[in-house]
Amino acid sequence: MNKKTVQDIDWSGKRALVRCDFNVPLDESQRITDDRRITEALPTIRYLVDHGAVVVLCSHLGRPKGAVSDKLRLTPVAERLGKLLGKSVHKLDDSIGPDVEAAVRGAKPGDVLLLENLRFYAQEEKNDPAHAEALARLGDVYVNDAFGAAHRAHASTAGVAAHLPAVAGFLMQKELDFLGAALENPERPFVAILGGAKISDKIGVVENLLAKADSLLIGGGMANTFFQAQGLEVGDSLVEADAVDTAKQILGRAGDKLVLPIDAVVADRFAADAEHKVVDVDQVQPGWRILDIGPNTVDLYEDRIAKAKTVVWNGPMGVFEMDPFAEGTFGVARAVARSSATSIIGGGDSAAAVEKAGLADDITHISTGGGASLEFLEGKELPGVAALDDKE
Repeated sequence: MNKKTVQDIDWSGKRALVRCDFNVPLDESQRITDDRRITEALPTIRYLVDHGAVVVLCSHLGRPKGAVSDKLRLTPVAERLGKLLGKSVHKLDDSIGPDVEAAVRGAKPGDVLLLENLRFYAQEEKNDPAHAEALARLGDVYVNDAFGAAHRAHASTAGVAAHLPAVAGFLMQKELDFLGAALENPERPFVAILGGAKISDKIGVVENLLAKADSLLIGGGMANTFFQAQGLEVGDSLVEADAVDTAKQILGRAGDKLVLPIDAVVADRFAADAEHKVVDVDQVQPGWRILDIGPNTVDLYEDRIAKAKTVVWNGPMGVFEMDPFAEGTFGVARAVARSSATSIIGGGDSAAAVEKAGLADDITHISTGGGASLEFLEGKELPGVAALDDKE
């Protein structure tokens, strides 16, 4: 990664404006149900505290759509963060303005402050220049540690970097190092696994990974579009009719790099209590729908994964939220966890599945950014990364 990091700055007496990704899940009682995005930010925060900075943290939470929502305040985050840090976190009631600026001016080196939800202002997502400038007044140096939001050109992810020296935090650095190495200089064999519902969302990713990986294993609803492109009966399965021609073109040039399921779990309706069975992919009957890869496919994929030196996985193999259609995803997760390869899970549903299976500790790196990791795998430049200062 050729970007400056927090280690390139003398922090003594400086204010660090740190963009974090504290977009954590909350239950009905506003309790945090998974604090991994908070714990992942701790190394950067602790480094800044230990090196004498005033630490001003900012993040979005949920989708308040430019309006104040009491259910989406960052108060639970401040409380959890304080416990994890072992020191008080001063939660502010706004993210810009005179009161916020006064609170930051009054802070001492080593203090940690947390601004209110950035997306309470519509100007945040619009990357409004005046809004970015108002945020920049709260820091001397900008630190982006929010890889999960780096694919968005918002005021707090890109705009503010026009006003301050801009460096990466440790989490951002880790994400870029792992994903960058996997794409640019992977230890081979390099096996990529793609799942999820839609191929249209991942055409660019498929194209990029076919050029870089030794094998690309396909699962999830997106496999159905490839089946239809091959002329197979898919019953009532999810298929993107507009993407069938694209799938045909990909199949025509992918050769044996692209590996499709050989069997599937089919159901007579989309429900956890539906009648279901395992069939070969050329034996799907009208009225049935494919909801998971089958056991023979899991074995096939496990064999490829076992031989790999690098594995990147983004997207579940089936409707893993329903127990009868979860075994394909969990089977692949177990195979990745057992392998000796450098394993990278690309956030989102894949990360949730690995966590649910209790295998997170056996994965080399689980990305904190679903959409960001997907765009990175596609080869796109992320605005939040491009805005950071290059190393000299």
